[in-house]
Amino acid sequence: MDKKEIEALGTSLRRISQKLLSQNSQNGTKRVWFQGGEAYFDLVIDVRDDEIQWFQFTLRGKSISWNKQRPGLQTGITNELRVDDMTFYPASKLIQTDSKEDSEFIGLARSILQTRVGEELFDKMLAVFDTH
Repeated sequence: MDKKEIEALGTSLRRISQKLLSQNSQNGTKRVWFQGGEAYFDLVIDVRDDEIQWFQFTLRGKSISWNKQRPGLQTGITNELRVDDMTFYPASKLIQTDSKEDSEFIGLARSILQTRVGEELFDKMLAVFDTH
């Protein structure tokens, strides 16, 4: 993917209204959701006390997840691009974890996030990528 396409993907991420998201007020976790400018491009982040607890980055049928309780990036594939699944509901997705980390996709995701340097949540996510 060239630099222009990476820049366009990063710029296309738009925050979804908090009113549309369920919140876990019991433990103070706030869910933040960004949708990208193309189908199957989402970023969902759980934040508590200004710290990222969990995130999931999906793009074109691939995913990266991270959980503070289990440090380390985990890659996988989603069922979003499967056309043979008649029970598929497009508002939900299933992720099958990769047996081997997809370092190329991790690099692409990092490049996309770098287009948003200076924005607090993106900077915190990049810190996770940097420690990986």
